[in-house]
Amino acid sequence: MEAARQPVRLLYIDDDRALCRLVQKDLERNGFEVTCIHSADEGLAAARAGGFDVVALDHFMPAREGLDVLPELAALPDAPPVVYVTGAQEGRIAVAALRAGAVDYVIKDVDEGFNSLLRSALEAAVEQGALRRAKEAAEQEVRAARDRAEALLREVNHRVGNSLQLVSSLISLQSKQLTDPAARDALRDAQARIEAVAQVHRRLYTSAKVEAVALDDYLAGLVDELRQTFAAEKGNARIALSTQRIEVPTDHAVSLGVIVAELVTNAVKYAYPQGRKGEIRVTLAPEGAAGALLIVEDDGVGMPDGPPQGTGLGGKILSAMASSLKTRVEFDAAHRGVRAKLSFSR
Repeated sequence: MEAARQPVRLLYIDDDRALCRLVQKDLERNGFEVTCIHSADEGLAAARAGGFDVVALDHFMPAREGLDVLPELAALPDAPPVVYVTGAQEGRIAVAALRAGAVDYVIKDVDEGFNSLLRSALEAAVEQGALRRAKEAAEQEVRAARDRAEALLREVNHRVGNSLQLVSSLISLQSKQLTDPAARDALRDAQARIEAVAQVHRRLYTSAKVEAVALDDYLAGLVDELRQTFAAEKGNARIALSTQRIEVPTDHAVSLGVIVAELVTNAVKYAYPQGRKGEIRVTLAPEGAAGALLIVEDDGVGMPDGPPQGTGLGGKILSAMASSLKTRVEFDAAHRGVRAKLSFSR
């Protein structure tokens, strides 16, 4: 057995009492529950009190016309849809009513079936209002789900960043126990690579945006970590950073961070041998409308045998990370020391 259909609650604001009674009788026979109010201010007060599915508002009324009240009705919290009713055959009134927030309008003309037209307009307005509320509820659910997902992703990034920091600290402790310089350097290299990835997760945890990373902030944190990593044993090279505000997708930031860590590590190890002092410069700047240029350079001894061919682990890592960005690392043979350049799309 079907449940009884709930009546449509109508607030009818019209100073014409006789017409109100006729409309009320007709609509109540067709599933409406009608409350008639005969002045604009009283109608507005009733609408504020709530409890109506739809409002029918007359244009010509004493003291205040319907167009004076309509914006206030439309501005109410969870405002019911308004059908504008007018006895004037002027199109400008109808246009003004629609612009002020009415969903429809009906011309008062009993001979032309006013009751039927009004009933159809009210039913359509109620249906439109239900669809609007359903749409708003669905959008709210989507926003809530998105907020939950972003909060969960930030928590994951926080935990991953902490875990990687723990691994980096363990590697640092292990390296201090080694006497073999080659093994110690290998662990330092691994630590720098882990820090490059950990910095991304730390930035994502503290950022309002989880789909992108601000490279200037990210590289500042990464370079600071590299300074601390190499300060104890290879503190002769100063690492300088110059960046501009550039955002890239998260996976691009990981690749760029590993590239910077690899190039800086190589420069720290080889650019200034035998305790020589020097500088390693990391520069990031926009390039064209949608690109960027990353440069890591030093003024050290250079590479006597020319640019690396990617036969070692470091070269393979550089090649793989650059390939993920659909680009490659280029070395400037004319530079006095080593200058590595990477052009990439933002």
